[in-house]
Amino acid sequence: MDASMLFYKPVAADYPRLLELWESSVRDTHTFLEEKDIQFLKTLISDKQLFDMVELTCIKVDNGVIAGFMGVSADNLEMLFIDPEFRNMGIGKTLLLHAIETVGVKRVDVNEQNPQAVGFYERFGFKAVSRSEMDGMGLPFPILHMELA
Repeated sequence: MDASMLFYKPVAADYPRLLELWESSVRDTHTFLEEKDIQFLKTLISDKQLFDMVELTCIKVDNGVIAGFMGVSADNLEMLFIDPEFRNMGIGKTLLLHAIETVGVKRVDVNEQNPQAVGFYERFGFKAVSRSEMDGMGLPFPILHMELA
């Protein structure tokens, strides 16, 4: 891990930053979503307090800003988002390797319409083992269920 990055366990006071980071990341990478979908998901995250339902780990960069985060439940990576300002700096790789090596992650669900994310996970040994036509919210966004090979 780069010396200018450190792992950080967020607290509830960090959730507004995580939601802001989530939204900017989704707008940058999930181009298949319409504005109504983003607003629906954003409300869902806030209202259902999804951040409290996973074990969160963040990466802070040297200026103290949270640049990326992941959420894990059991051996499943539930979320991994990087602020677009900090993409291609190794933050996603650092979080994913931490998830695999330290937390024991073996599975991840990925939007099929996000080939960049699919390719990212494949580079680290994940393979699609099944597919769902709908996402977990029942929306028509196919999901690839991937497992570490």
